[in-house]
Amino acid sequence: MALMLMVLAAAYGAAAGLLIPRPAHRMAVEPEEQWRAVCPGGHPITGAARGWLGRGRCARCGAYGPGALPTATATAAVCAALAVVTGPRPELAAWLVMAPVAVLMTIVDWRVRRLPDALTLPLVLILAGALGLVGLLTGETGAWRRALLGGLLLAAAYLLLYVVNPSGIGLGDVKLAAGLGVALGWYGWRTLVTGGAAGVLLGALYGAGLLLVRPGARKTAMPLGPFMIIGAFGGLLLGAAAAD
Repeated sequence: MALMLMVLAAAYGAAAGLLIPRPAHRMAVEPEEQWRAVCPGGHPITGAARGWLGRGRCARCGAYGPGALPTATATAAVCAALAVVTGPRPELAAWLVMAPVAVLMTIVDWRVRRLPDALTLPLVLILAGALGLVGLLTGETGAWRRALLGGLLLAAAYLLLYVVNPSGIGLGDVKLAAGLGVALGWYGWRTLVTGGAAGVLLGALYGAGLLLVRPGARKTAMPLGPFMIIGAFGGLLLGAAAAD
C-alpha cells in the first residue's frame, strides 16, 4: 500500500512538473509587466487554457526556461516524500495539490524576486478549503481551526519583519507565509514554529554565504520564498511523521 501510494504520488508529481516550465516562463516578469505571451525566441505561446497549459518547450524553437525534466523530477520527489511520510491520511490530497504550486513559486521567485498574487492567494484559499473538508470528513475541525490561526500568525510574523525591514522582505513573502502557515498549523504549533523558523534560518544562511563569496552583494535583492518553501516542506514532513 505504501509503495503504491508513493509511486502514484511520484507519477502525479512528474506529470504536474512537466507542465511547470511554461507558466514559470510566463509569470517570471516584473510587477508592472504583463504575463509573457511569447517564448524567449519570440514565438506566440498558444495551447490549452489560453496558453497556460502545454508542453514545457516551445514547439518551434524548444525554449521556455528550466527544462521539463528537472521540474518533473523535483516535483515527483516532493510528492513522493509527502506520500511516504503522510501515508493514506486524507490531508495528503491537500499537500499534493500544494506541491506543484510551491515548485512553480520557487522558480518564479528565484528568477525575478517576485511571488505573484495569482499564486500566493489561491494557495491560501485552496489549502484552507481542502483542509476544512478534511476536518469535516475526519472530525478534526480543531486541527482546521488551528491551521487557519497558524496561517494568520505566520503571516503576521512576516508582516512584522516586512515593517522592520521592507528592503529585505516583500509583501509576496507575507502572503506566501499565510499559505505555508495554514499547512504547518494543521500538525500543531511545534510544526508551525519549526517550519517557519527553518525558512528564515535557511534564508539567513544563504545570505551570509552569499556575502562571504561576494562581499559586494550586500545590496543585492535575495529571494526568500524558496527558502520559506523548503523550510515549510521540512517542517511538514516532520509534522506528518509525528502524527503517525
